[in-house]
Amino acid sequence: MRISVIGAGAWGTALAIAAARRHRVMLWARDVAQARQMAADRRNERYLPHAVWPDQLAVTSDHAAALAHAVGGLVIVATPMASLRERLAALAPDTCVFWLCKGVESATGSLGHQIAASVLPHASVGVLSGPSFAQEVAGGSPTALVAASNDSALCDLAVSAFHSEAIRIYRSTDVVGVEVGGAVKNVLAIATGIADGLNLGLNARAALITRGLAEMTRLGVALGAHADTFMGLSGLGDLVLTATGDLSRNRKVGLMLAQGLSLTGILERLGHVAEGVYCAETVTRLAHDHGVAMPIADMVSAVIHRRIAARDAVSSLMRRDSRDEGA
Repeated sequence: MRISVIGAGAWGTALAIAAARRHRVMLWARDVAQARQMAADRRNERYLPHAVWPDQLAVTSDHAAALAHAVGGLVIVATPMASLRERLAALAPDTCVFWLCKGVESATGSLGHQIAASVLPHASVGVLSGPSFAQEVAGGSPTALVAASNDSALCDLAVSAFHSEAIRIYRSTDVVGVEVGGAVKNVLAIATGIADGLNLGLNARAALITRGLAEMTRLGVALGAHADTFMGLSGLGDLVLTATGDLSRNRKVGLMLAQGLSLTGILERLGHVAEGVYCAETVTRLAHDHGVAMPIADMVSAVIHRRIAARDAVSSLMRRDSRDEGA
């Protein structure tokens, strides 16, 4: 199978490496100099400097060539959420495509499938998500992902592309649930990072993850998702990994917010995109528009935008009135 991965960040590179162990893969990088360097060194020095590239992995900065490579095969869009609309709009109408980004488009409040419906309505589209750190996938550590699409043949294509001894691919038709889980878990991971940065303890961490899962589920169901999706890989699985794993960018953001660092300084230190920063405000706006209570997400957004200090946000959450757990 021919596979093109559009976006040479950490996750795009990692999945390209994994697929190239069995398939011919073309990795596209926007930056010409970066593409040349990767082609010469056979590694992505910026994002995954220690990952070994299989022989069947090539890299290019020629976007047309990258798409031509995947004709009759599979395109994987591995850019940040802010670039998804542009990348999908550049594809042919009959393209088979999955995207990896986990967020919400800030300007419109759209999830990935809504963007695809507006710019690529006749293509076979889906989202590939789940608990996965790029470094571990590139290294061949066991990983499980979920391919979500209303097109069963496209899910089968994802299985053919990625299912292996190191990666298990599960199928889902709940695109909304998988996308909501991927977006909201980033916001909740920032919350957990804040709590850990303030040394609030393991009890607080467990409470945030559990109540955060309830918030995620409420929003997802309000948007048309199935509740049980959030007990799966793209919900609970990805939330636990991103909220507790030391490789999590969003968790790192929370840890630094707890130290009182400015958002500008945090992002400079991070050097990578942390989607939770960019979609927190949009997630809370979606929740408010649908009458969904998401107090943890609300407080994360307020801390990010310096409307409240991190410790005061925690105090505000703790002062909320008691209620039934299912409420």
